[in-house]
Amino acid sequence: MSDLTQCVLTPEVSTDGFAPLGVGVHRASTIVFEDAAAYASRGERGHEGYSYGLYGTPTTRTLEAKLTSLEGGVWTFLTPSGQAANALAALPFLAAGDHILIADTAYPPMRDLAQTDLRRLGVEVEFFDPQLPEDVASKIRKSTRIVWCESPGSTTMEVLDLPRIVAIAHEHGALVGVDNTWATPLNFKPLKHGADIVTEALTKFVSGHSDVLMGSITVRDASLIKPIRSLIGRMGIGVSPDDASLVLRGFETLGVRLRHSERVALDFARKIEGHPLVKQVLHPALESFSDHALWKRDFLGSSGVFSIVFTEEASTHVAASLDALKVFAIGASWGGTRSLAAPMSVEGFRSATAWNGPDIILRLSIGLEDEGELWEDVERLLECLDVRTGGVASDATPKTARRG
Repeated sequence: MSDLTQCVLTPEVSTDGFAPLGVGVHRASTIVFEDAAAYASRGERGHEGYSYGLYGTPTTRTLEAKLTSLEGGVWTFLTPSGQAANALAALPFLAAGDHILIADTAYPPMRDLAQTDLRRLGVEVEFFDPQLPEDVASKIRKSTRIVWCESPGSTTMEVLDLPRIVAIAHEHGALVGVDNTWATPLNFKPLKHGADIVTEALTKFVSGHSDVLMGSITVRDASLIKPIRSLIGRMGIGVSPDDASLVLRGFETLGVRLRHSERVALDFARKIEGHPLVKQVLHPALESFSDHALWKRDFLGSSGVFSIVFTEEASTHVAASLDALKVFAIGASWGGTRSLAAPMSVEGFRSATAWNGPDIILRLSIGLEDEGELWEDVERLLECLDVRTGGVASDATPKTARRG
């Protein structure tokens, strides 16, 4: 064999005895076959076989298998982002003339997809009150193909009565999809509560380091595999095995990171709740939260993400007051090692419900910094807000808003 050919062909090396803890990164576009017959019959390998890099490598399959097990499903697909997972979970099951029901508190890009693209494709789009399963019952039709949920709701944290919604949807032959990014499969398992499809933005808590974008779709029934896989193939959508390896590495510490963020976030939420400039703290694990009983019934834990509704006067100064922060970073997303603060608009993303608070609320994501220094940062923010509102809270700061 010539030197040129040897440069191109790769020798097979034995892997006997090589058992690393880390998952190998298998990069591939072309996958070769033993002979012409194997190539000709490659379609018979099904969704579990390897035929082309777009449909998976051992690295991506490892991540898929881990998610499938944790979610309690039968198969998982990886997508380039959490919103890609939402879109690719819904699109295979919708056609012109079909109807989709979406929780009014769903992730804004999912809402935008429905109002812009699904309607353009002839799908009828309607939103429902996430706190009223009877609203689903009154709006569902024979043409409803999907009831799309997110629990807790994006930013405002409403918790859905998922088992009741599932019962209504299934009675009418509709699928139920759930965006589970806030809870992760460690804190909530929608498929165990009857949902058909669950999506995750692995970008956030699962990857955990704010350096990779990825999403996942896990299905409860094998009949849902082919429609999703076929659409993903037709659209040419895949994920990098290098990115999958980063998510796998982050996955290993998800449990300890999530429990730390959960504990600190709930502690902060309780302290902030009594501040004179705070109208409400939106955190499902707070006993004062309207949907706390549902959260306690169905969830296994909470998250490091919650929102603060300030008084009308204070809310106008939230954005400018963020400059007082020294430890929290200002940015979108959540679930990484760095704590984040982001002002969020609510009013423009509601149509089936009415939002009674100020348009801008503050979402916090608790990371892994020293919690004492994080709390000092929260105090700086509250003090800055107080100054900007004329010292309303200076003489009445309760113990719940002090470090302790």
